[in-house]
Amino acid sequence: MHYRGGEPALQDLIAGHIDLDMNQSSVFLPYLKDDRVRIYAVMAKTRLPQAPDVPTVDEAGLPEFYLSSWNGIWAPKGTPSNAIQKLNAAAVAALHDPAIRKRFTDLGQVIPSADRLTSEALTIYQRAEVAKWWPIIKAAGIKAE
Repeated sequence: MHYRGGEPALQDLIAGHIDLDMNQSSVFLPYLKDDRVRIYAVMAKTRLPQAPDVPTVDEAGLPEFYLSSWNGIWAPKGTPSNAIQKLNAAAVAALHDPAIRKRFTDLGQVIPSADRLTSEALTIYQRAEVAKWWPIIKAAGIKAE
C-alpha cells in the first residue's frame, strides 16, 4: 500500500489496518516503549545507537536485508566546482554544530563519518544504491507515480 509519509503508515499499523511497516527510524523511535508497536529489527548492519536493544536484521534472522533512507544535496549539472565545494563545506560545518548533531541524533539519524561527507563519496554511494535497487525495481515492474 502506498502512503503519503511514515506517520500515516504508522497510524494504520497501530490501528490494525496493516500488519507490517518498514519505515524510517525517526518514525518509530518515539514508540520504542509503546506496547502497540513491536519493533523487530533495524534494517542495517549495525544497531542504532538510539535503540541499542533492537537487533539488526542479521541478528533477527534475515541476513543482509538492508534498507536505508539517506539524504544528499545536489546542484544542477554544470555548477562550478568552487560553488560545490563551498556548499559542501557549509553542509559539513552544519553537521558539526552540536545542536544540529543532537537534533539529527534525536530523530534517529546517523551522521556519516567525515570521509563520507564529500561530493565524491555521495556520487559513489548514489551509484551503488542505483546498481543495487534498479534491477529489483525493473524486475518488479515498479513505476513512479
